[in-house]
Amino acid sequence: MMCNRYNPGERQLILDVIPANGNGAQYNANPDRVHPKEVGPVVRLVDGEMVLERMTWGFPVTLKGSKGQPLAPKPVNNARFDKLGAFWKRWAIDPGNRCLIPTAHFAEAIGPKGKMTEAWLSVPDQPIFAWAGLWSNEDWGLSYTGVMTDNCIEFADIHDRSPVILDPEHWHTWLTAPLADLYQFDRPYPAERMAVERTDIPWVKRKAPGQGPLL
Repeated sequence: MMCNRYNPGERQLILDVIPANGNGAQYNANPDRVHPKEVGPVVRLVDGEMVLERMTWGFPVTLKGSKGQPLAPKPVNNARFDKLGAFWKRWAIDPGNRCLIPTAHFAEAIGPKGKMTEAWLSVPDQPIFAWAGLWSNEDWGLSYTGVMTDNCIEFADIHDRSPVILDPEHWHTWLTAPLADLYQFDRPYPAERMAVERTDIPWVKRKAPGQGPLL
C-alpha cells in the first residue's frame, strides 16, 4: 500500500518554513496524523500568493465496474507520477490545480502481512518538507491527493514508491510550470537526505468490541 498516513507538522512551523498566507486557515493545531478522508493543510497559489488552507485528503474519483458502469466515487489519496499525463491529466495540466502538502513525517507499512508495523520517514534538514500534490473543488468540496514516484533503492524493503518531495527552490516550478517541465521531479529522493524510524507499532491496531475502525 502507498502512503496513507502522515504528520503535517504544527501550523506555525509550516508558516515559518513555507511563506504562505495563513489567514484562511485559522485553527488551533494540525492533527498529529492525517488519514484518507480526513482534513489536512495544503498550500496553493491564489492570485499569485501562496495560501495555506485545509482540505480533505482524497480525490472523489469515479471508476468503472466490470461492465463499464460508473461506480460510486471513492477517495484516492495518491496519484502516480507516471499517470499525470493520462488519468490525472485534467488536473495536472492546469497549474491552478497543483499544490504543496506540508509534511513533517510520512508512514509506510513494513513487515509480513498481518504483522505489519509503522515506519516513519522524514527529511532531517527540512523540519517541514513539501510533498507535491493536486487539489480539486468538485463533488466533495476542497480535496487533495499526493503525487508518488519511484522510491530509492536503499528503501526498497519499505516500498517501491515514495511521495514526490520538492526542495524549496522547486516549489514555484511545481505550482506554475507547464506539465512537461514537471517530469524532472519524477525521480527518487536521495536516501542520504532522509531518515527512517522503524517502529514496533502495529500498522493496523486491533479494536475493542463495538469500537469503530482504527488506523
